[in-house]
Amino acid sequence: MTKKKITAIRDFIESAEKSIKSAKKLLGEILQEENIDLSAEVNLDTKGLNKYNSGDEKIIEWVFTGEEMLGADKNNYPVPVNYASKSKLVQGDKMKLTIDRAGKMMYKQILPIERDTKTGLLTKDKGRYQVVADGVTYNVLTAAVTHFKADIGDSITILIPKGKDATFAAIENLIPKE
Repeated sequence: MTKKKITAIRDFIESAEKSIKSAKKLLGEILQEENIDLSAEVNLDTKGLNKYNSGDEKIIEWVFTGEEMLGADKNNYPVPVNYASKSKLVQGDKMKLTIDRAGKMMYKQILPIERDTKTGLLTKDKGRYQVVADGVTYNVLTAAVTHFKADIGDSITILIPKGKDATFAAIENLIPKE
């Protein structure tokens, strides 16, 4: 009896994966036909951000994109993934990068975006970890997944910008299995 149930569950999962792949393909075709870029819908506000020098230090204010920083100068800069995941940075958080004359970089959050917490399941698609919560798929940093020692199918709590569209989420915690 148990083997039948396991086989049925496996078949349901395979069927669901095929449906999701088909839906993603169809969505991609529609977006391409209609010339719609969903990544442009994530509005990252860079108003009021500055780039300046203070003594020997160079300071760049930026907004977190989910995996990089978008500087006041509209350029993208890398963010250490361990820092981003441990600090639970959320897409839209405003930050400051100070670079001293020796090249040492210091990151500081200056204005966190208002957050919502959701619960979802950890998945992986095309080598990228994602959390599906309330029917929406959010990319998450691999460093956060490994930090929490999470596995595909685990329940995860995530942080997203409150009331805004997002493509990335920060992993807040791993929900222990019963």
